[in-house]
This record gives sequence, C-alpha cells and structure tokens, in this order.
Amino acid sequence: MGNSKDGQAVLFDMDGVIFDSERLVIDCWKVVADKYGIPDIEAVCYQCMGLTYEATEQVYRRRYGDAYPYERYKQEVSDLFHARYDGGRLPTKPGVREILAWLQERRIPVALASSTQLASVRQELGEAGLLPFFQVVKGGDDVVHGKPAPDIFLLAAKQLGCDPAACYVLEDSPNGIRAAAAAGMHSIMIPDLQEPDEEMRRLAEVILRDLREAQAYLEHCFR
Repeated sequence: MGNSKDGQAVLFDMDGVIFDSERLVIDCWKVVADKYGIPDIEAVCYQCMGLTYEATEQVYRRRYGDAYPYERYKQEVSDLFHARYDGGRLPTKPGVREILAWLQERRIPVALASSTQLASVRQELGEAGLLPFFQVVKGGDDVVHGKPAPDIFLLAAKQLGCDPAACYVLEDSPNGIRAAAAAGMHSIMIPDLQEPDEEMRRLAEVILRDLREAQAYLEHCFR
C-alpha cells in the first residue's frame, strides 16, 4: 500500500466479527457430537475460538485422547456448515458493510487476519461480496504460529505497509485480543459468544457492543 509508518490501519478478524458464524459452527459440532455421543462439545468449542486448525486439533486431543478421530469429525462438521451456509447464506454482523464502506471512503488501509484457512476466508468473503474492501487477506495457514501469537497481525500490517503501533484490531475472541496486544496494536474487543473477563478488560483498549460502536470509536480516533 505504501502508507507512511504513521498511517493508521484497521485489521479485522472474520468469524464472530465479520460473520455471525461462531454460534453456527457450534451448532454443527452439536449435531456431530449428538451423532457420536461426544460429551462437553460446546465447552471445547469455546476453548478453540480464534485458534488455527492445528491448535484446535490439539485441544480436542487433550480433551478426548489421541484416538479421537478429529479429522473425520471435523470434516463432517465442515460439510454440514458448507451445506447450510455456502452461496452467500452466511449471515454478516450488523454494521459490517457500513464500517467497511466508511473505511474505504476514508482511504484507510484494511486487512483481514483470520485463524480460518485462507481458501475458506476468501470464499466466504467473496460470496458475501466483501472481498474488494480488503487490501490484504490472511488466513491461519499463512503463519506458523497462530493466535494468540501476534504473527498474523504483524504479517498483515507489514503487507499493508503500516506500523503495528498505528493498527487497530477488531476482535471477538480472547485469543485474538491476546494476539493483538502481543503485536503492540490497538485492540478493540467486540464480544460475540464469550463475555470479557478481567484479563480481557486489561488487554483490550476498549470493549464495545458491536461494529456500529466500533465505527464511532474509530471516527473519534481517526480525526
């Protein structure tokens, strides 16, 4: 992008921020869990929010053992999710198109930095008609160390040509907020399914209710 190092930028997480998808993924896991008699699936899903595929697999194996056929169950969940929501049926969060249009109008660089694999990220953004709003799009397979490590946010900032200290991150999950804070960025938490605890209140620059509040906050910051 060639912006100056003082140029501000906004980095979005995807699931739970752009798309109202976290609860839908859990719904799909519940279907598979009911089918195979897997206990405590919702609690395990919460632990995995914001994590990469590989890190999520480790959480499942710690809970259910090394013999747990994670890949097979995950594929069933994925097939069910795509059958339900492909083709632009994945619901977006309120205010997402407004904030993206406002950032575009202001010529503020925007990146997407998700723990979801890049091919799925690009597919879901494309089907929703949102891909043109992002100058940089990164997925969990673009970095070795996923969230809560800061790597994906630092990579996105580098490709935007922006100083990490001038980047504002919109995140819903604790792992995402940890990653943004570790990157030295302005971390804005918009809780989705998980309410912020004391750690989140300490790490987040601000905790807001939705993207409309986030836009108002950024309008103040970008004056």
